[in-house]
Amino acid sequence: MARTYAVTGAASGIGQATAEQLRAEGHEVIGVDLHGADVVADLSTPEGRTAMVRSVKELSEGTIDAIVAVAGVSVASPLALSVNYFGMIATLEGLYPLLAASDAPRAVAVSSMASFQPANDEIVELCLAGDEEAALAAAAKLDESGMQALYATSKKAFNIWLRRNAATEDWAGAGVPLNAIGPGVVLTPMTYDLVGSEQGREILAQAVPMPLNGYMRAEACAELLVFLSSEANTHLCGQIVFIDGGSDALIRGELAW
Repeated sequence: MARTYAVTGAASGIGQATAEQLRAEGHEVIGVDLHGADVVADLSTPEGRTAMVRSVKELSEGTIDAIVAVAGVSVASPLALSVNYFGMIATLEGLYPLLAASDAPRAVAVSSMASFQPANDEIVELCLAGDEEAALAAAAKLDESGMQALYATSKKAFNIWLRRNAATEDWAGAGVPLNAIGPGVVLTPMTYDLVGSEQGREILAQAVPMPLNGYMRAEACAELLVFLSSEANTHLCGQIVFIDGGSDALIRGELAW
């Protein structure tokens, strides 16, 4: 049966690959991005997030079957928090009411294996408290090394939020599986500069070891997102599925048990 999906970050990378696969399967996709999408919105700002929700509601006539929250940035600046955490939460919570009329509502987001990397725990707590102004102010005071940790910080905060919320009455209790994927290095515009240089590849080999088949194409992540947002996914709840070529196994080892 054809379903209606809202996909953020739909103009490139993982979001584009997911939207294309869903459309190829006959589903309706409302794509959201900064440009080249059905809904053009800046998820780094409160105004953009509000406009996104309003536009998706209008285009869907008030009902969607799944949220696929992909939009994110890999930058060493406070923007990482604005998009990857606050924009992600605003997407999931803002579009949540549109799932109410679906027979099989689903929500899935994109995190990252970078959530294993060093993070700023003070800023993580500010994010989880919902204090965007304070989180951005704290981030703006960091030195260069602290800025480098903001991407991991945004992803760690999101993972904690997901684990806290997925099994609650609002999500699991309402029959909405809420999950995420945690990719390793994906060949998208976000990573081309790093992958394209010898120095970048050396950095990635240390930070993101991927012994199984190396770097992946966006389509590999799209396959998993399509499953997690489908009617077939009935019981996965609060999981961050690391699709990372083995990074999780190498970095965390037995900590997963």
